[in-house]
Amino acid sequence: MTNHESQFAIYPSIKGRRVLITGGATGIGEAFVTGFAQQGARVAFFDIQDEAARQLVDQIESNGHPKPDYIHCDITDLDAVRTSVLSTIESLGGLDILINNAANDLRQTVEEVTPESWDRLMAVNLRHQFFVTQAALPALKQSGSASIINMSSISWLIPSVGVPVYVTAKAGIVGLTRTLAHEVGKDNIRVNAILPGAIVTEKQRRLWLTPEYSAEVLANQALKRHLLPDEVVRLALFLAAEDSSAITGQSYIVDGGWA
Repeated sequence: MTNHESQFAIYPSIKGRRVLITGGATGIGEAFVTGFAQQGARVAFFDIQDEAARQLVDQIESNGHPKPDYIHCDITDLDAVRTSVLSTIESLGGLDILINNAANDLRQTVEEVTPESWDRLMAVNLRHQFFVTQAALPALKQSGSASIINMSSISWLIPSVGVPVYVTAKAGIVGLTRTLAHEVGKDNIRVNAILPGAIVTEKQRRLWLTPEYSAEVLANQALKRHLLPDEVVRLALFLAAEDSSAITGQSYIVDGGWA
């Protein structure tokens, strides 16, 4: 463990736990895979970015942490989702923690949205969160103490413009989280949502983080600095650990005080 890692909490209840993360090859998902591996969890992750995924696996293993399993899975293909979830559960020997992270914040104006683009963006941003969870539920029930973390966004609280389908999906995830918490609570499965703000990922740097957007972010945030993926991961670790055993059906914002 590096000096940087040792500055933050270690959760004994996460060590050895079986974790599935969707969209884990890059961005916040990459930070989730790394963070849970650093805690000694047995991590599997879905993505379609094969080269980035392989590089991540090699990097984690070279740092002496448990090697994560990468599964190529298009989460908009529900047959592939079911097959991949079941094979992952079989490979891990069960499942304790599910992080529904995959998303695509494609920019579109209201006028540009078509029925086809609506369905495609809903599939990648909202639909899979339900159906990955549905496929994973039998194993999560067997865990005896499982945690589901759904990734939403502050985009629907601000609200953002130029991403109407994404914003709609991210609002829906909060409703999904609330109802799932009550549906599966009897099985001691907790369900919570995380709503990140403007988190600086490699994709954000490449596509959106212009000087103008950077200034807008800092003007709106109470904290006058950019936020990093690891700051989202630390909340997810707490929500996955037994330290949060009484917390379910809640939504937590990580945005430096924007929303």
